[in-house]
Amino acid sequence: MRTTWSFHVPHQLVFGRNAVAELGDIARRLKADRLLLVTDPMLVKAGIADRVRQAVEAAGVSVKVFDGGEPEPSIAAAEACIDAAERFQAKGLLGLGGGSNMDLAKITATVLAHDGAPRDYFGENKIPGPVWPLICVPTTAGTGSEVSAASVLTDTANKMKVGILSNYLRPSAAVVDPLLTVSCPPKVTADSGIDALTHAIEAYTAVDNEVFPLPEGERSVYQGRHPMGDLLAERAISLIGTFLRRAVADGNDLEAREGMALGATLAGMAFSNVGVALVHAMEYPVGGAVHVSHGAGNGLLLPWVMRFNINTRIPQFARIAGLLGVNVQGLKPEAAAQQAIAAVEQLSADIGIPRRLRDIGVQREQLPAFAEKACGIKRILRVNPRTVTVQEVQQVYETAF
Repeated sequence: MRTTWSFHVPHQLVFGRNAVAELGDIARRLKADRLLLVTDPMLVKAGIADRVRQAVEAAGVSVKVFDGGEPEPSIAAAEACIDAAERFQAKGLLGLGGGSNMDLAKITATVLAHDGAPRDYFGENKIPGPVWPLICVPTTAGTGSEVSAASVLTDTANKMKVGILSNYLRPSAAVVDPLLTVSCPPKVTADSGIDALTHAIEAYTAVDNEVFPLPEGERSVYQGRHPMGDLLAERAISLIGTFLRRAVADGNDLEAREGMALGATLAGMAFSNVGVALVHAMEYPVGGAVHVSHGAGNGLLLPWVMRFNINTRIPQFARIAGLLGVNVQGLKPEAAAQQAIAAVEQLSADIGIPRRLRDIGVQREQLPAFAEKACGIKRILRVNPRTVTVQEVQQVYETAF
């Protein structure tokens, strides 16, 4: 039985409207006087990359923009980013955008510090020491990458997402400016927001830290459910339940944008210490095969996995229902727990998240292979409150089909 837990966050978190104004000072403090800004063509076109670049250059820092970011980034995109950083002789990385761009910045900071190739770091705790100075600036409210210890790439040859986990990947600074999310389109807002909700719910309903089934001699970034994770996840669920519909409906609703930015960051702090579980394990092969966004895939699978886990987490599910605004007064715990699933389904429907795997292009004959791949991701399956077999995972896929 485990008797201790720990908690890790970025070295610095700056949150609030116009927080990007502090980026130059942060880069100088990190001695990153040559900064590769990792972003994508959409953010360049929207002018957001320029705004951030100018804030950094105002402090006398040289900036080179790499705009090769892509959704669910490939290993090839990572290699291109690393090449750009080496040619620029970058002294630091700034990941600007959704989780995909921040993930590229993270793996680039790793290779600059320790050489090799992205594949050398796949898995957990393969990074031997601190990475190059890393600043993460999200433009969506969802992934929590700005505070997390993970970088996820897509292995296109194997049609599978692969994760790199290490506390060395937590940024030197996370700068969360809700104003940068205002131009985020409704679909991206929805997909990102439901991703954040998935993070919070999986952290809140994870296996308990005291019985986290970590094999003898192994180390893990994830530790199972503990009080700090609960505190952050509860607040995140409440914020997302309050503000996600509003942010999707009106991108200029600054109160909603700020609430979602905070909710996503808190959810990121929770899951990146506690862990994510079966939803994520099941989404990785789906996303790798049909190229649905990570958030939409998670949001689709979330209620189906909640049904699978519910009997192991009745009190937590009942609490989630209340946090999502359901009046559970007078309901028995089992009935209140069921209301949590209904509330998640209603929220997903309201913001346009697909409900069935067939709706995103999955074919029934793909499901057995998906189940085999999902069950190979032991590092997150052991976070799930209920142990699973390949047959059970395939059945959840079948139910969601």
